[in-house]
Amino acid sequence: MTDINDLIQPDHGQDATAIHLTTAGAYEEFAKTLSAGQRSSLAAQKFEGNAGQVGIVPDGDKWFAMGGVANPKNMTSWCLAALSEQLPEGTYRLVDHQPGAAAFGWLTAHYRFTRYRDDDNATGPRVLLTEQVGRLPGYIAEAEAEMLVRDLVNTPAEDMGPTALEGEVEKLVKAHGAELKVTKGDALEQGYPMVHAVGRAAARHHAPRIMHLEWGDKDAPVLAIIGKGVCFDSGGLDIKPASGMRLMKKDMGGAAHAIALAGLVMSAGLKVRLHLLIPAVENAISGPAFRPGDVLDSRQGLSVEIHNTDAEGRLILGDALTRASEEEPELIIDFATLTGAARVALGPDYAAMMTRRDETAQELIDAGKSADDEPWRLPLPDAYREYLKSDIADIVNAHSNPYAGASVAGLFLDRFVGEGIDWVHFDTFAWRPFPKPGRSKGGTAYGLRASWHMLKARYGNA
Repeated sequence: MTDINDLIQPDHGQDATAIHLTTAGAYEEFAKTLSAGQRSSLAAQKFEGNAGQVGIVPDGDKWFAMGGVANPKNMTSWCLAALSEQLPEGTYRLVDHQPGAAAFGWLTAHYRFTRYRDDDNATGPRVLLTEQVGRLPGYIAEAEAEMLVRDLVNTPAEDMGPTALEGEVEKLVKAHGAELKVTKGDALEQGYPMVHAVGRAAARHHAPRIMHLEWGDKDAPVLAIIGKGVCFDSGGLDIKPASGMRLMKKDMGGAAHAIALAGLVMSAGLKVRLHLLIPAVENAISGPAFRPGDVLDSRQGLSVEIHNTDAEGRLILGDALTRASEEEPELIIDFATLTGAARVALGPDYAAMMTRRDETAQELIDAGKSADDEPWRLPLPDAYREYLKSDIADIVNAHSNPYAGASVAGLFLDRFVGEGIDWVHFDTFAWRPFPKPGRSKGGTAYGLRASWHMLKARYGNA
């Protein structure tokens, strides 16, 4: 794919094909300015100005484009995505408008996952000119973060195991001068026993580990970002059916989100002391696999009875949340492809979000709305804490009734977060089952830009 930095350029009056934006309500009036032949051409294309429609209009020996949008004066991230996908290779300029937020969708519409084969049907680059030069780096950084999540989630487990995830964190270290500590294999037993238990059945080249990156001024407010890195989830001894295992390469989607968000934080130089923690495992089946009925130790000291080995993500997050809490952070954000219950409740377009504080939830909702990445808050009700009671240990990892699966998983995590710490949990699908303009089928980010815009507002003038 063409370098994303080349896809939006400052407008210096270069030759470019014009794009006229219209709405369904305004198109009839606009059409009066067109010739009869031009109107006929658009009618043949069934262009009526509806949002997402694209039309090509002959104009002598040249042509211009028409794009239908809901409101050209208030552009969303996806207003120009259909144009970016459908127009031929070339350079374009909006007539009487600037792209604003829609620059993001213009960029992400170029995404292709080509690690294993070339995309023979890909259109060449569509370059958009803009006078909003000062905002170009922000558009590009957010689109790059989104595409990084897509690439990591789309990559199969054999090539995106714990070692490969460690490599992605090392890239951040090299790019930003951060510090990294990796605890791996049997060494995890001493400090991260639940990470070790979940990952110990995997082959040696997929050995479990936790990556702990530190960056920023040591006197700045501490921000912890955590991502669930289950690089493949067989379900363990409570094995998934084949249909449930098919997409489990995406079970490290939380780690992908966390890595992408940490990259945004460091690139922008936010005034924080960043701690990025990525527990990375494969939940495999072999002789050393942990079993239903086992009782695991945890870093925090809580004993955890295993009711279901397929509820493993919350275990590795528990140890990571405990370690993050030891830094007395001002805020913890974790991302995890944690429960099917969240997906069933909200579908593939919203990330489930749980927070301890109402004001933090509102910050994220407002930030998400402004960036077209709105999360949906689910509760952490005290009434359901009893679902986690164990007869023989401090807590169980999965409750036995079919109710409130996402919230109960959130309540499990809450037990491992330090008292009084502002904490946000995203239960994200990390996958788009069908495409939309600018949003390809496959791995995708949910809650990433909501979090990023909230952090910018809190910690910097990025």
